[in-house]
Amino acid sequence: MFNPQASLRQILIPGHTPCVVIDNFLLEPEKMVAFAQARRDAFAHEGGNFFPGPEIEMPPAFSALLGDYFTQHVRRLLGARRTLDVTSRLSMVTRPPALLHPAQRICHRDSMVGTRRVNPAAGEGIAASVLYLFQDSGLGGTSFYVPSQPVPQMNALFEHARTGSGADFDAILKSPPAYLGASNDYFEQVCSIPAAFNRAIFYDGAIFHSAQVDAPGRLSQDPAHGRLTLNGFFLLRKPAS
Repeated sequence: MFNPQASLRQILIPGHTPCVVIDNFLLEPEKMVAFAQARRDAFAHEGGNFFPGPEIEMPPAFSALLGDYFTQHVRRLLGARRTLDVTSRLSMVTRPPALLHPAQRICHRDSMVGTRRVNPAAGEGIAASVLYLFQDSGLGGTSFYVPSQPVPQMNALFEHARTGSGADFDAILKSPPAYLGASNDYFEQVCSIPAAFNRAIFYDGAIFHSAQVDAPGRLSQDPAHGRLTLNGFFLLRKPAS
């Protein structure tokens, strides 16, 4: 399933562990696309995580295999010593900008693996992965950000994003509804990884990140043509400080 000859490199993210980029990740990526197409009707919108499109959980057996690969090739590069849990899902970004929830217009950090919330006080962390399963690289990769405002202002922004209205958020961000794709008053974009078919990236989920959707007009509900990705989440034990 996973390509033993895949090309692995690290991309620096200022102030954080690097992003691990692996090209030619799967031996037969077309089979994963066909798997998604065969289950097209099972994709559903998950309301709890603010993902801007439908998703479907991958079988636990696949998540276990992904976890094994992560342990063998990636985990030490992200500064972790043990994997506690792994989940994965197929996802498609489909929502047009005009219908985005405020929380979908800014970047985010990952805090959940399945139903388990990361507990930094217990020495836990989270890593995430994205495998791009679309040929149209213009549908966008993934970008990373650092906050540009003090903590109180950032906390107020996140709370408003969670509970506020879209019209209010237009004024706060000084822009009409859109996917985040560049620096603004609240975030500085410090790294952007382009998409490529069968490219996987692994990164520390505590880094602010967002899909780089530069051409939302090309988004599709069809797994064969849309922005189909395989997303993995890894609950980790960090080294004792």
